[in-house]
Amino acid sequence: MSGALVLAPASAALGSTLAQVIPGDRQGIFEQFLQSGPMGKAVFAVLALFSLVSWTIMIGKFFQLSRSNSHTRAFLETFRRSRKFSEVNAATSRHVASPMVGLFQAGYVEIDAQVKARREEESAGGAQKYRIKSLTAVERSLRRALAIEVQLLTKGLPFLATTASACPFIGLFGTVWGIMIAFNDIGATGSTSIVAVAPGIADALINTAAGLGAAVPALVGYNYFGARLRALRAEMDDFILEFMNLTERNFT
Repeated sequence: MSGALVLAPASAALGSTLAQVIPGDRQGIFEQFLQSGPMGKAVFAVLALFSLVSWTIMIGKFFQLSRSNSHTRAFLETFRRSRKFSEVNAATSRHVASPMVGLFQAGYVEIDAQVKARREEESAGGAQKYRIKSLTAVERSLRRALAIEVQLLTKGLPFLATTASACPFIGLFGTVWGIMIAFNDIGATGSTSIVAVAPGIADALINTAAGLGAAVPALVGYNYFGARLRALRAEMDDFILEFMNLTERNFT
């Protein structure tokens, strides 16, 4: 009975100590961050902006490439089934999302211009044939169109690369700043309790997490879309070769 009486005051004292150390109405990390300084909030806002723009680019790029892929499959089927370039040109309006359409139209316009010029020259002799003057000029037109299409397809990817490389360092800056604030509070108050250093630690931890949270998805997205675009670029190069073969066979 006496042992129970001894343990009861000890338990009460321990409970009182824990109540002081871990209060029931303690603040969460987010609430502590809201009480942090303006620099920590500014860093977090910058990281949030980077993350928002990156996700917007990735979602838009996903739908763009998905639509481009479906239109490319349909266009290539039409291109390989048709007997005349004019038939393919008439069908391009149904597959505008495909980069192959831009390549085809560039080559078709160049061929059409050369054929018309050649026919005008030969009209005096009465022998009008569908022939072109320069196969190299057609290839140059296709290569210029390829550069334009690649530029359109890769739009936004440099921002993903910037986000992936810069955000961890921006978050690190917020971390260092938060630790500086924490040490400054320790020096000002002379106390090392968690209450004194909580705002600075909140700056450090949340900005570290925010930096990684912005950088990691951007890095994954950049690599994913980069791989898809490299595969599409290879398809475009193959299409140029196929187009050049048909042009050489039918117009030279």
